[in-house]
Amino acid sequence: MNKKSNLPFDSSNYKIMIAGVICIAIGFIVMSLDQEDYGFGFLGLTLGPIIVLSGFIIEFFAIFYNPKN
Repeated sequence: MNKKSNLPFDSSNYKIMIAGVICIAIGFIVMSLDQEDYGFGFLGLTLGPIIVLSGFIIEFFAIFYNPKN
């Protein structure tokens, strides 16, 4: 008997979500490492937000990912 779970996500969805959360956290850490005044350097204005945005894109993908069984 194949028992189907009532949970909306599979374990692969949760793994992708964890990767997205880690990516978002790394983006905020990169933004905090900027040594310019008020974070107006390359890390605070360009690289950090791009990493955070990519983390949110990963989260979006994790929510809509449907693993094929």
